[in-house]
Amino acid sequence: MWIDSMQRAVDYMEKHLLEGLRIEDIAKEAHMSVYHFQHLFRILTDTSVMDYCRRRRMTLAAGELMAGRRKVLDLAYKYGYDSPESFSKAFRKQHGMSPRDARNYNGSLVFYNRLVIQVSLKGVEPMKYQIMEKEAIRIMGRKERISCKEGENLKIIPQMWRQFNEDGVLDDLDDWNDGVMEGLIGVCCTIGNGESIDYWIGASYQGKQPDGSYDMLEIPASKWAVFEVHGSMPGAIQKVWKQIYSEWFPSSGFTQGNGPEMEVYPDGDPSSDSYYSEIWIPVK
Repeated sequence: MWIDSMQRAVDYMEKHLLEGLRIEDIAKEAHMSVYHFQHLFRILTDTSVMDYCRRRRMTLAAGELMAGRRKVLDLAYKYGYDSPESFSKAFRKQHGMSPRDARNYNGSLVFYNRLVIQVSLKGVEPMKYQIMEKEAIRIMGRKERISCKEGENLKIIPQMWRQFNEDGVLDDLDDWNDGVMEGLIGVCCTIGNGESIDYWIGASYQGKQPDGSYDMLEIPASKWAVFEVHGSMPGAIQKVWKQIYSEWFPSSGFTQGNGPEMEVYPDGDPSSDSYYSEIWIPVK
């Protein structure tokens, strides 16, 4: 079960916290691609994998400082910093004080406990979804290949949407939409072991490719779990993603299938509390 896989990866991080952790090795412990592991980890914890590791290192370092067992110089090297200055900067960022103040008990520290993955099998709020079989979907749009290391994909994807909006690309795609799927579509396709993804912004389109400025993507026929999302972006869709993995998958009997995930954004005001969108996940 993926819950056990995630916990195994967390245990691996804790065991090797003071070593040069690589996201590829962590994801391998969970038997997931880099993209899917990072995606799921952030959904469940509201933080990135590397931020979690940094916070845990600073938590352990603070404990050693307060116990008075080690010098700041020794702790800097132990926890992976090149100098006491860089260590002190990271320490202050988390704890709001210098290592010296922490040693002298001048203020309260911010501690992050070891993570234990837990899920809720019964959600307080109902989830609206349907299971559907759908023939292959043809999408016209633009893509960028994005690294998933250090959460790079989480920075680049919002930038793509903003840039495409400013350049008029989103308006063009709206005009070309053939109605097979309403609205604009964000599609995430993993590459290789998931260290990189091709992220598409497009619209369904069955006709001939209009010109060289757009690419075509065919998403194969699949069984989909389609989840309704009600509310303003990005909070509403982030909330449903978390419900899917923490509530729905553990209790539904379905497992995630192969193929890309999609977010569908129909026309409307994404900042409105009444905005409607959808999450599409292949299942089996």
